[in-house]
Amino acid sequence: MTVTIPIKSIDLRHGSAIAIQSLSWNDCENILDELGEDRQTRIAYHNGTLEIMSPLARHERPHRIAGYVVTAILDAQGKDWEDFGSTTFQKHGLADVEPDTCFYISNSAAVRNCEGRIDVDIYPPPELAIESDVTSKTLLSAYEAIAVPEVWIYRDEDLKIFLLTDGHYLESDSSLLFPDMSIKTLIPQLVSRAIKIGTSSMLREFRKSLSNTYGLT
Repeated sequence: MTVTIPIKSIDLRHGSAIAIQSLSWNDCENILDELGEDRQTRIAYHNGTLEIMSPLARHERPHRIAGYVVTAILDAQGKDWEDFGSTTFQKHGLADVEPDTCFYISNSAAVRNCEGRIDVDIYPPPELAIESDVTSKTLLSAYEAIAVPEVWIYRDEDLKIFLLTDGHYLESDSSLLFPDMSIKTLIPQLVSRAIKIGTSSMLREFRKSLSNTYGLT
């Protein structure tokens, strides 16, 4: 006997995830429609596997702090940027992914007016995606299909940087977007600093150091 359970009735505990195998692209889209946009879960779909993840409350803070650090650096460098948060990115028929947060930089003007799900067959993918406390096996393969050039994964006070190379991710000690900064050590240090003295105080300190670095007044 087969029992059909409405997706919305599945109650995931915070910090847990569910994987659904052998799922067609159309079925995945139907599930996304049923889940709606106003939800706390994150999804990753690739090659027939859909993972639905329910993050812990403590999961949110590191990626938010990392995002603040990114915007502080970009502002100090005088670069335009757009933060697309946990927008759903799609490669039609193949993949969906929702970052914890993500950024457009050189392509920010191309997507400034975009709303809702973004089809990467029409628009460029974000240049940076940031994730925290990730254990999903589907996530990186989905990012590969979407072709996000750089992915940061923060977990257990450590940052891993993945750069897209010939269609696959290779772990790197340095950031392609910020080659002159020791991002791998900087982000964990600033997350720890923010937790110790508060995010706003950490950012004021960091912006002051950036002003000295870039000669800003």
